[in-house]
Amino acid sequence: MIGNVILVGAGPGDSGLLTQKGLWALEQAQVVVYDRLVSSDILALIPPGAEKIDVGKESSHHLVPQEQINKILLDKAREGKRVVRLKGGDPFLFGRGGEELELLEENGIPYQVVPGVTSALSVPAYAGIPVTHRDFCSSVHIITGHARAGARLQINYEALCRAGGTLVFLMGVTALPQICQGLLDAGMSPGMPAAVVERGTLPQQRKVVSTLEQLPQEAKQAQIKSPAVIVVGKVCGLSQRFDWFDRLPLKGRQIIVTRPADRSGTLCGRLRQLGASVTGYPCIRTVARDNCPELDWAIEHLGSYRWLVFTSPAGPPVFFDRLHSAGRDARALAGVKLAAIGPKTASALERFGLRADLVPETYDSQHLAQAMSEVEGPVLLCRASRGSDALPALFSKNGIPFEDISCYDTVYEAPDPAPVLELLKQNVLVTFTSASTVRGFVESLPGADLSRVLGCCIGPQTAQEARKYGIATVTAREATMDSLIECIKGV
Repeated sequence: MIGNVILVGAGPGDSGLLTQKGLWALEQAQVVVYDRLVSSDILALIPPGAEKIDVGKESSHHLVPQEQINKILLDKAREGKRVVRLKGGDPFLFGRGGEELELLEENGIPYQVVPGVTSALSVPAYAGIPVTHRDFCSSVHIITGHARAGARLQINYEALCRAGGTLVFLMGVTALPQICQGLLDAGMSPGMPAAVVERGTLPQQRKVVSTLEQLPQEAKQAQIKSPAVIVVGKVCGLSQRFDWFDRLPLKGRQIIVTRPADRSGTLCGRLRQLGASVTGYPCIRTVARDNCPELDWAIEHLGSYRWLVFTSPAGPPVFFDRLHSAGRDARALAGVKLAAIGPKTASALERFGLRADLVPETYDSQHLAQAMSEVEGPVLLCRASRGSDALPALFSKNGIPFEDISCYDTVYEAPDPAPVLELLKQNVLVTFTSASTVRGFVESLPGADLSRVLGCCIGPQTAQEARKYGIATVTAREATMDSLIECIKGV
């Protein structure tokens, strides 16, 4: 059985610029062969079971020679694998994509090409530079600033000057002085606006906007490094006016998100949209108990309860999976009222066609307990094994009969801590959405210096837990993602 190869353009770095078709190809991949310029956020989308092969290339140093990359693609396809060749930017724009297809074509290997968003257009856009503008120019010219090893750049500077359009040079940081001098020698005005943008579309993006004559010196002073895009043309003068990216409220802020992996996507995505550099570090996950006779008994006697209470979005799926395994469905809850700790948990109930009868105005265990202080029992609590004592304590105090069933466990685990340990050397924000995420974070980093961490907490109980470990905290006004994000923006 012969496999196939899909060349996928990963775009300039921002994971939001990966195309839908590129994401689909990545999700189906059994082998992913990727370059240095593919961002970590996009690499995180590779399926866990896929083989990952780093062939990272950079100027004057190829981790894996191009000929060997071509052979890797051929060999993996011959093994019957679905192979994705993941390349920064667009695979056919100075990406040597055509070279990689030649060997596949010669050997009858099926292949496809998924174009990517090129840095030649997207990076200037993130720097506030429209590459065309009717008041300044009507053409754009994309030129490689990288020559073969040992060779000189072969650029017709005079033709570029005559064209009168915006010039975009890719892979040209090392040759920046040579490029600018070539244009000056060809007659371009020394005062022509010019810019260089480093790590474009990423939260670490930096830019230098100057003139053609001064750009090499100012870029050197700013220590601009690869990857970077050079733009020359009158449109560079619009950069300050149109610079939307640098104005984002969280531009460049380092934020670690500790939510469970299956619930972190919304928070991570929204923080990235606000310009933050987000590191996902899921410290906990919830695991349904394989054997839970207490819950099985409660399901058989659901008619005896007046209330069913869920304290996290993990509860409803576990409960209804058990209910269905018992050969029953939502009709078994007729006459039973439902309480949810917050809107996310209520939303989890709605996926099973049910609406919560009670959601407290403040979304934590203490306020849920207060809202239920006068309900009629019996009450069935379905929650994690290490939940808050607020609900049981109040029910006991008020004489409300209840069953407290631990139907899932919170497992403390985390990915490789090395990137987080590196971030802890600088001031960094860490989001905590429960006391358990605090414990998971601290336990995964034994002995780590947490003095430069600011814990952004979703509620007072979470903040209290963080302070036990000496973590400075700020607390959202309400226990919602919106409020937590506003809290982060205010820091």
